Amino acid sequence: MAKKVLGVLLSVVMTASLVVGCGGSGTESGSTTEAPEAAAEEAAPADDGGSAEAEAPAGDVTIKVAAIETAYGSDMWQEVCDAFTAQTGIQVELTTDKNLEDVIGPSMQGGEYPDVIHLATGREAALTEQFIKGNLIADITDVLSMTVPGEDKKVSDKIAGGFTETSLTNPYGDGKTYLAPMFYSPCGLFYNAGLLEEKGWDLPTTWDEMWELGDKAKEEGIYLFTYPTTGYFDAFFYALMYSVGGADFFDQATNYEEGIWDTPEAQTCFDIVAKLATYTNPITPAQANDQDFTQNQQLVLDNKAIFMPNGTWIVTEMAEAPRADGFKWGMTALPAVEAGGDGYSYTWFEQAWIPAGAEHMDAAKQFVAFLYSDAACEAFAKAGAIQPVLGIADKLEGDNVMFYSIYDNGAKAAMGNFAAFEAIPGVEVRPVFFDPVNSLVSGEMTEEAWIDGIKSASDQMRANLK
Repeated sequence: MAKKVLGVLLSVVMTASLVVGCGGSGTESGSTTEAPEAAAEEAAPADDGGSAEAEAPAGDVTIKVAAIETAYGSDMWQEVCDAFTAQTGIQVELTTDKNLEDVIGPSMQGGEYPDVIHLATGREAALTEQFIKGNLIADITDVLSMTVPGEDKKVSDKIAGGFTETSLTNPYGDGKTYLAPMFYSPCGLFYNAGLLEEKGWDLPTTWDEMWELGDKAKEEGIYLFTYPTTGYFDAFFYALMYSVGGADFFDQATNYEEGIWDTPEAQTCFDIVAKLATYTNPITPAQANDQDFTQNQQLVLDNKAIFMPNGTWIVTEMAEAPRADGFKWGMTALPAVEAGGDGYSYTWFEQAWIPAGAEHMDAAKQFVAFLYSDAACEAFAKAGAIQPVLGIADKLEGDNVMFYSIYDNGAKAAMGNFAAFEAIPGVEVRPVFFDPVNSLVSGEMTEEAWIDGIKSASDQMRANLK
């Protein structure tokens, strides 16, 4: 066990890299070298038979919280930590950094690690995924039954429906929650609504209409599509699978069912992505990295591309960027496959979790519960980070009203991701499914080669499902 923990940390430290825009997408990831036996005991499932209240920790307890710094900034985290201390008396040592994996990795190798980590899945370093695969994340199902510190409601009474019933929070399919759902964002295709109005172009509702718009735009030197990095194709591809084949196809595909990639639904998904690659601004792959991705986003602001997959954080992230005259943000779900079909918007959300061997488990769980308090939600919302709590949309204003009402305007919600599997050397979801899009755009890879790679990797993933 100790060797496995150290191996995970070494792997993460060697591959850590930054995704600035979203905690993952954009799609779209420490542990401990302390006694593994103790870690396993602390991570054991809670007894459901009694109260789920965590034992009140001593007043002199100090917990370590590590949070990725994204476009929302870090001030909100300090405000929440201060409010938590004022409410509970528990001190918080906060670490935030844009390169969080690099910062906490070395100390974890030495046996020091955070009690609570806010770091989403879908990042290139895949730290969170490695801890999921290593069974190194604590079961926090009991947190859902805890009363929010300073309030009279339970955590489960505040979190919106569905967010604790997805593979993003329950990765093992065992009915237990291991990751707490955090800042959520309806994902979709973002564009300059002012450009469409100026040109008299209708917003496409089907992929056939999308290709027609692409042809019109090309005549005026405007490309149909770009993307920040290939990591943003997670939310895009998940929504596409839902729109093509519905929930059943999505569930089968994300669990690597044998033969699923030979179905007509799968071929439709592949064909759409491959065709979209031919409508993509050709400069995109060269800038689709963690340092230059905002230059691809700038293509939309400069009317050099119409659509890009993204999340609601894009407004804050590009707030100071120059833009074309008359620019105004627009957001739409992925088009339907055919007229009358459903368009889907993937709901992407970040996650917070507790390492299985956290030194202060009870205090850590109180902190996670506090993340859903009114005080925390208000602090986060001021920075544009929206918690998945009931009634939050009623408190929003500006562009967020449009973004968070997308599901009120006909789009259907898609949630979930690829099922966790035991670690396979050289095999990860993003490099298999999404990174090849760069090569599709550049012409260095054929659609058939991409599909063959997915089929081969899926066989291994299916054989190693947790």
